[in-house]
Amino acid sequence: MARNGLRLRLTMLSTALLALVGALLLALAYLLVGRIVAALPHYLPGTQVRLEDGRSVDARAFSDQVVHQGRETVLVVGLIAFPLVVIAGGSLSWVLIGRALRPLSTLTSAARALSESSLDQRIALTGPRDEVAELADTFDDMLARLQSAFEAERRFVANASHELRTPLSVIRTEVDVTLADPSASVAELRAMGEVAREATDRADRLLNSLLFLARTQASGLSVVQRVDLAELVSPALLAVEPEIAARRLVVRVAGAPALVSGDPALLERVVGNLIENAVRHNVIGGAVGVTTGVGDGVGFIEVASGGTVIDPRTVAQLFEPFRQGERARTGHRGSGLGLSIVSAVVAAHGGSVSASAVEGGGLRVRVQIPSRAQMPSRDRSPSV
Repeated sequence: MARNGLRLRLTMLSTALLALVGALLLALAYLLVGRIVAALPHYLPGTQVRLEDGRSVDARAFSDQVVHQGRETVLVVGLIAFPLVVIAGGSLSWVLIGRALRPLSTLTSAARALSESSLDQRIALTGPRDEVAELADTFDDMLARLQSAFEAERRFVANASHELRTPLSVIRTEVDVTLADPSASVAELRAMGEVAREATDRADRLLNSLLFLARTQASGLSVVQRVDLAELVSPALLAVEPEIAARRLVVRVAGAPALVSGDPALLERVVGNLIENAVRHNVIGGAVGVTTGVGDGVGFIEVASGGTVIDPRTVAQLFEPFRQGERARTGHRGSGLGLSIVSAVVAAHGGSVSASAVEGGGLRVRVQIPSRAQMPSRDRSPSV
């Protein structure tokens, strides 16, 4: 009904324009008849013109009669042809406009039938590449982005539910086992309390990471200042110094100044997450390399670490929530959101993050942040 309403309005508009042009042409023809006769050679007053029937009439009266008959003929023919032309033009406009609006009907039907379970459908409009085809292609692109977002949300919710269920199950199991033993000693109760506290801490870290990730993706930057990424490396290394010592890691830092524009707290989280991942997923006696600097107008930090051999085809999966190498779930300290948070923060700064597997085992992650604040791209994603 809405499409027919638009079709009717466009048809009426085109028909009205056709009628206006036809009326102007008719008026122009009416005037031209008089002008043409007036342009003929003039006779002297009193000159007689002999007609075919033998009668003689005054030349001026004859000219006036020719003008009158010519205009009368134009009016008669015009009044007959005018409505016919308007009707034919209106009918043709109705047909042509209907064909032109047909893709819009397809687009409307697709939008009306759209649901979460039908995001894989595409219009794939064929035909000339006009404005309607461009609109249909834009709609298909929007559907592709929505489908990707819904799939990512499903995976995220499923993984988050699993990760939150694990510490809660640990707490409940420890409490049930301890309460089932009426003769439980103080040491056993304390052990139960320590296990429950560790599980609670894990859930707390997970929830904080989830909130941080959601807020970063939703609100973006709240503060933009000049920040030197090189100055953030030492505090991040100091935070994981006990783990570095426990794993007997060798840390090498090449800390050239890397001035960028951004939120200091968010960038501190980026550097901290990169170094934490490099330490916690490393091998005993492995190495960690941190490099900062400026190149091509962007500041960068690159963190390389030892570790298990990573399939280069799966490197991109590390930026998905709850992915840790070949493991799809977290199994030790950490939420599995480290690189996901890095990716979200870097995107909010209009930067880029890339990762590559290190030959012999390990991962190299490079983050680049513009030296001046830029608007982030909506479709920015980590590159491999």
